[in-house]
Amino acid sequence: MRLTQFSDYSLRVLMYLAATPKDELCSIQQIADAYGISKNHLMKVTHQLGKWGFVETIRGRNGGLRLAKDPKEINIGTVVRHTEEDFHVVECFDSGMCVLADICRLRGVLGKALQAFFEVLDQYTLADLTENRSNLQTLLMKVNNMDEKVADK
Repeated sequence: MRLTQFSDYSLRVLMYLAATPKDELCSIQQIADAYGISKNHLMKVTHQLGKWGFVETIRGRNGGLRLAKDPKEINIGTVVRHTEEDFHVVECFDSGMCVLADICRLRGVLGKALQAFFEVLDQYTLADLTENRSNLQTLLMKVNNMDEKVADK
């Protein structure tokens, strides 16, 4: 099983925001630069995260992004359930159109594996992923500062 790029970027945005001091707003450009990913992709990601209530977006000249909730209230399993379109590991999860459908045990085994996957994710919050907040902040800000120095030259 593989998570989509959308889920990956969503989790990275949330981690970036959780590593940022609470009184600071972040720009999409800062996050894109820190991770070396497309600003356009992140605009879509942050828009959805805002609609789902994970991120607060502040418009205007001094606007930006911040977490809409405390990191302890953002469950990783919940985020992944929002960001993934389906969890049909194999075709029969979706259609049931298989000659083995009536007797196959694979579907049940894969269903249990998927359930175990979410049981693990459900045990963690954004706070758990960012316990090393100061290290994350240092690393992410260092990348942004290096980009600014290159742009100044």
